[in-house]
Amino acid sequence: MSKSLIAPPFLKAGDTVGVLAPASKIDYEDCLEGLRILREDWKLNVVEGATLKSQFYQFSGTDELRRQDLQSMLDNPEIKAILAVRGGYGCSRMMDQLDFSAFRQSPKWLVGFSDLTALLAHFYTIGYASIHGPMVKLFAKENGEIALESLRKALFGEPISYVLPAHAFNRLGEGFGPVVGGNLCLLAHLTGSVWEVDMAGKILFIEDINEYLYSIDRMMIQLKRAGQLENLSGLLVGQFSDVRDNPEPVFGKEAYEIIQEHTSNYNYPICYDFPTGHVADNRALPIGLTASLAVLPGEVRLDYSLIPKPILF
Repeated sequence: MSKSLIAPPFLKAGDTVGVLAPASKIDYEDCLEGLRILREDWKLNVVEGATLKSQFYQFSGTDELRRQDLQSMLDNPEIKAILAVRGGYGCSRMMDQLDFSAFRQSPKWLVGFSDLTALLAHFYTIGYASIHGPMVKLFAKENGEIALESLRKALFGEPISYVLPAHAFNRLGEGFGPVVGGNLCLLAHLTGSVWEVDMAGKILFIEDINEYLYSIDRMMIQLKRAGQLENLSGLLVGQFSDVRDNPEPVFGKEAYEIIQEHTSNYNYPICYDFPTGHVADNRALPIGLTASLAVLPGEVRLDYSLIPKPILF
């Protein structure tokens, strides 16, 4: 039986948002320009989490501190969106203990990518939309202006439409459905868990960083064996940054060639080189909201209809 997915209310000037580091530690100085943009340019009130100025080994705090920081923002009805300053590693360690009972009374957007994929999937599986997009540390990154504006539009409920150049590996066609996805490593990690996203009928997007080519191959095989690649409405292949290879012998295929191989038996449209991932031009992709995808000979179009209404998933 299909369930309804809820899109939280869009932001308006004067709203309050929370900013925190739910995974790896952050140098507070690296947050300042992003915090300024939120306060001065976007006219939002900002609640800063304790994890912006704490650390525990590689993490921004103990599992319990990071959980409490996020829990307090989930529970606070005045906070209309929660934005991560960075990813790294750590969300999976503490998300089992989160309580969404208060959140359900005052839903809010969650924004992030990379390690935040785990939390974005968690939100989706319990019935709430979120946004895969730039994190606060990266708001002022050079060449990230288009991505930052796309996030502002997504949060404030303005229409999002992307028109992109064609890629030689693209597979032509059209698709329509809720957009889901994120970091390939995290999606493979969540397979078989209660936070595994059912990708049938969805437009899936994937990206990753600093992975070995054989590891990308293994993760694609994992999704394929789990049936997650079989019935997609479309696939957006994002940026695979700083990919590594064995010194000798080499793997023999590049990242896009690996993905092409493991999707070769399916018929849905595929767009390669989509601007999402660990790059400055990391466009906002609302997760769970419906979009149309057209992969044409000369261009690719992804159009959202950002209307806060129930969506079946």
